[in-house]
Order: sequence, then structure tokens, then C-alpha cells
Amino acid sequence: MQTSIKAINNEPAIQAQLNGQGTVLAFDFGEKRIGVALGEHMLGIAHPLTTINTESNDDRFKQIAELVSEWKPALLVVGLPLSLDGEEHAVTLLCKKFARRLDGRFSLPVVMIDERLSSIEAESTLKEIGITGRKQKTMIDQVAAQHILQSYFDHMAQENQMSANLQKGQHQ
Repeated sequence: MQTSIKAINNEPAIQAQLNGQGTVLAFDFGEKRIGVALGEHMLGIAHPLTTINTESNDDRFKQIAELVSEWKPALLVVGLPLSLDGEEHAVTLLCKKFARRLDGRFSLPVVMIDERLSSIEAESTLKEIGITGRKQKTMIDQVAAQHILQSYFDHMAQENQMSANLQKGQHQ
């Protein structure tokens, strides 16, 4: 699957990606729950952080504001839910609206990355370590956010490697 990254607030988001420094918060948006993961550009490793379990937008953004205040991210990554064939659907539009709200409220660079199959990967990861049933339900969204963020880090590492290879080729 080809990973694509779309910047919500183009220039700041692109600059944050180019800098490749600082903490990153990632979100697996859902209508009922939002999974949150955390990582550091320099390490390129994502970790599940928490699940925001409320449908109230005010409560959601209050909790997100607390996370932003605590972790002081340089970039926010939002998983973009698409159908398996890459088409947008109703939740895609809600997710894009959520990403624009993040941009408007926190004035941080925001990028969206294709998140197809992240929940299935999260379920598989949890099963592998013996977490099933109700226990899995409480963790699946934050582990999906972890997969989204790891996908972002992997994509950026690949881009940086390709760029380094191009520069090497030009200097030989």
C-alpha cells in the first residue's frame, strides 16, 4: 500500500516534517472514541498513549488540550480513514473536519496519513500479546493510533533515505 501524507496547514506542516524534530501526537479518529499515540521524530518509534472516550466535542478538545499542554508536540498526525479502494466516506469527512479543528485550536502543524487497516493491525497486535475481549476494546484505538504514527515515521524515514541517496548520487 502506498502511504500518502496530506498537510492540513500546508506550509507549517511541511516545515515540521522537513525539520523532523520534536514530539508528535497522533490520533485515530472515531465518532465514539479517539485513540492517541505519542512519539519522537528523532527516535521514530510510536507508543500508545490514551483513548479519549467521549462523543462530546468540548470534552474531546479539552482532553486534547491537556495532552498538547503536557507533551508540547511539534506536529499532530491524524489517521485518514478511507475505504479499502481508497475512496472517501462519511467518517473521512468528519475526520478531516477534526483535523482542521486541531489546526484552528492549537496552531500546530497537522498532517493526515492513510490509515487503512490500522484497526485490524491493532487488533492483531493486541491478540499477539494476549489481550482479547473487553480488555482489547479499551486499548484498540490507542494501538491503532500507534500504528498510524509508526506508519508516518516509517514513511518519513523512507523519504529521508531516498533524499540522502539522491544527494549521494549527485556528489559522485
